[in-house]
Amino acid sequence: MDQPRAILLLADGTFYEGKAAGKTGTATGEICFNTGMTGYQEVFTDPSYFGQLLVTTNAHIGNYGTMKADTESDSVKIAGLICKNFTVPFSRHIGEASIQDYLEGEELVGISDVDTRQIVRHIRTQGAMNGIISSEIFDLDELKKLLAKAPNMDGLELASKVTTDKAYTLGEENAKYRVAVLDLGTKKNILRNFVKRDCFVKVFPAKTSMDDIRAFNPDGLFLSNGPGDPGAMDYAVDTAKAMLEEEKPLFGICLGHQILARAVGIPTYKMHHGHRGINHPVKNLVTGKSEITSQNHGFGVSPEAIEKNLDVVEVTHRNLNDDTIEGIRIVGKPAFSVQYHPEASPGPHDAAYLFDQFVDLIAEKKG
Repeated sequence: MDQPRAILLLADGTFYEGKAAGKTGTATGEICFNTGMTGYQEVFTDPSYFGQLLVTTNAHIGNYGTMKADTESDSVKIAGLICKNFTVPFSRHIGEASIQDYLEGEELVGISDVDTRQIVRHIRTQGAMNGIISSEIFDLDELKKLLAKAPNMDGLELASKVTTDKAYTLGEENAKYRVAVLDLGTKKNILRNFVKRDCFVKVFPAKTSMDDIRAFNPDGLFLSNGPGDPGAMDYAVDTAKAMLEEEKPLFGICLGHQILARAVGIPTYKMHHGHRGINHPVKNLVTGKSEITSQNHGFGVSPEAIEKNLDVVEVTHRNLNDDTIEGIRIVGKPAFSVQYHPEASPGPHDAAYLFDQFVDLIAEKKG
């Protein structure tokens, strides 16, 4: 395929020339990278990536095509794609469309044939920053002007842009357990994990009141993953506080983990370049076992604040790469959360036990 020219410009003035991928156009967002070697379509459709330009470190993107079953939400959520080899012909016999057709249909702008290794090293050194991809504008001064208008992720509330418009249910209504999900940008596989554990799930918009959630009469409560700065989400923190007062089992994943921490007075912070990939080692401090995890986050909970509040929060998991907080339990409450993604998709299933732990907690509470 003859690919036209494209440019990637970063906020610090660094720029790269490559070839256009997907839709011809211009896209801005915070640049980040994912180290996964598979699961690109699941990553593209993960709502936690909303507003971000994604660098894929795997050398080939598109080689096994795309299919609807591999999506984690109703549409592509990344703001733009940056890759090395954009492979349009695909080999998977059950594939439904090429990567090019898929991205054009989703109106996603991308750039390929750039040195992704150099870009990743730059991000790791300089930290996350905004960038702009364009396959229609090649004047750097004009691109700089457009890039200057892009909002910074720090302080940006995005969950309300990816949440469901109205509540909906999954599973059998006569299932053994009822779980209320506060949708801050949930992935489909999280919901599937609840349903296959005999749960009837109701998914609520991000700004739903506790009164409306309580009307569902749930046995368990869940705070989902999602995009943006948890420090800009007081509405979700207030809901999490109300959930804690219910004294029902409460589980949080990723952004939900950060919201739960803030609900008990633990602040969050913007990480230098975040964790994104499917091979992050985490130690379970309760069992002493280690697990390989799927991760996607650019914010974390403050370890310094937790150390000062051990009577409120117990650390249950730590990242073995950088010792960051990966899991907490609220002292005196049936509430816990993890920073990573136990539902995987993509990724290993080492942490799937957390869904069992949540359901077991519900069963114990119900007696």
